[in-house]
Formats: sequence, structure tokens, C-alpha cells
Amino acid sequence: MVVPRETAMAREAAEAPTRVARQWQDGAGVIRALAARLRADPPRTVVTIARGSSDNAATYARYLIETRLEVLTASLAPSTASVFTAQPDMTGVLALAISQSGRSPDLLAAAQSARAGGALLVALVNDQDSPLAHLAEVVIPLDAGPELSVAATKSFITALTAIAALVACWSDDAAMLAALEALPETLIRAWHTDMAGFVEALADAIGLYVLGRGPGFAAAQEAALKLKETCGLHAEAFSSAEVRHGPMALIHSGFPVIAFVPDDVSREGVDAAIAAARAQGATVLEIGGADAGGAVLPKTHPALTPIVQIQAFYRLVDALAARRGHDPDQPPHLSKVTSTR
Repeated sequence: MVVPRETAMAREAAEAPTRVARQWQDGAGVIRALAARLRADPPRTVVTIARGSSDNAATYARYLIETRLEVLTASLAPSTASVFTAQPDMTGVLALAISQSGRSPDLLAAAQSARAGGALLVALVNDQDSPLAHLAEVVIPLDAGPELSVAATKSFITALTAIAALVACWSDDAAMLAALEALPETLIRAWHTDMAGFVEALADAIGLYVLGRGPGFAAAQEAALKLKETCGLHAEAFSSAEVRHGPMALIHSGFPVIAFVPDDVSREGVDAAIAAARAQGATVLEIGGADAGGAVLPKTHPALTPIVQIQAFYRLVDALAARRGHDPDQPPHLSKVTSTR
């Protein structure tokens, strides 16, 4: 079994199940009220505003909202407001601003622009006393608690669960809501997944691909970011469909590929990409269900599978950082709040 070192990253990631339970306990009323409002007056579109890990969470939001609610969703580039001072018409738009700190200047500029343009601005934020929280019309607290490690973990997971809870309530999906209730226990089991073989396989890697599809592409993006931040490892995330359009040319014998295997209709496409990568000699490490041939994780609702997968991955990446001689709490050249414009 992979045993986490005493790093802030590992301690904080291990807290995720408790934080998820508290989030639903504290925020269910706000989420249900917002969902009722959106059912009564559906937005014409949804835009997300985020950077870094929060932007990976926004990818998850886009796939869930478009596939389960069939509402067009797009990412708003913060620089359109902070650099180019553009003011799009946001009438009838739901704007989801996702942030751990709620303090990045470009994020705040984009959020201010969205609200000024007529959007319903909803902040999914960990710091409820942040400028973003004060700016928003509705605040969904992430309830992740203090996060000291530069590499976000529990705040990313609580961002995903807040998004999932909103979509489940908005779509009135009883099965998804039941799975969310059971998710803390599922995350505890995921944290104890044996991924020691992954650590050894990646110990001397120079670069790799991380594959996912649908909501699971968000997990792939987050995994690639964490591999860069904490392990000094060049990792690129691709949709299992997009990887076939050019990037497959770089795969050769022994090239590592991590695949987040979904438990929904996109599974066939991911399996096909895995088979193609293996045919070119890649070493494929699968994070998925019992028949995935890799890390076996506890089952949950298909929409929540990426959350369970990324929880298991966080334990892996912390151990991999140690194996490669890196401190995941203090990545070079990075800080907790990024002041970009």
C-alpha cells in the first residue's frame, strides 16, 4: 500500500471525506434554493470563471450541466475583463465563479464584469469573507477548511461535490443525490486504494499523457496539473478522443499513460484510446472500475466517479513526489494565491 508522508498535501486530501459531509450539511439549503430558482427561470447559458485547479473543476461543471441539463456552458476567459476590459451582455446567464481564495485580481474582474453585464453571479468559494464572496449574489461555501499546501486537494474535491450537488438538485436526480449522501464513506475507501505499482512505474518518467473523457476529463486535467506542480513531471491531459488527433504520434515503447476510466457511455472511447496506446508500446496505468485492469476503486454514481478517482490519485501523487525527491507542499515558483491580471 502507498503510505503518505506527513505532508500538508496528504493531510488535507485525507480530510476531504469529512469536508464533503460538512459541506452538504451546511450548504444544502443554499444549493436547493438556487436549484429551485434555476428550474423556475432557466438560464439561457452558463459561463464558468476560474483559474488553475478551479478551472479543472469548471470542466466538470461544463460536462455535467451540458449532459444532464442540456444547457450550453462555456468558460469565460478572465482576461477579457482584466486586460481587454470587454463587457459582454450577460443577461439571462448563470455565471459560476469557482475559487479557493476568492482573491485573484483577474478572477474578480471577470466576476464583476459578469454581474455588471446582467448575470446571476454564483460564487463557489472556500473563503466566505473573500472579495469574491462579497461580490456574488449567491455563495455556495466549499467548506474545505484552511488549505495550507500550495497544491489544492480538498478544495478541488469540495468544488466538484458542490457542482454535483447543484446539478443533482437542479435536475431533481434522486439517484445522484443518494450517491452524494454516501460519498464521504466512498472517498475514505478510495483513499486507501493500493497504487504502489503506479509510483514505481512513474518514478523515473520524463513525461506522460493523462486521458479522460466527459466529466472524467476534469480529473485528467487536475492530475496533469498536480504531476507538474508536485513531481516536476511534464504531464499533458487529453480527451481520449482528442489524443487521437496528433498527440498519439509521440507515444512510443514505454511511454507512460494514465487513463481515468469512466463508468458511463464514454467508456468505449476511453477503452479504444487505451488499446491504441498499448498497440504503440505505451505503459498504460488505468484508474477505474473492477474490470479496468488497474487501480480498483469503490463504485459510485457515474457522475461522481471522477471525484472518487481524483481522491485516490492525490494519495498516489503525494507518494510519487516523495519517490522523486520533491516537496509537494512547496512547489518551486508557485504560491497559494496567484495575482494575475
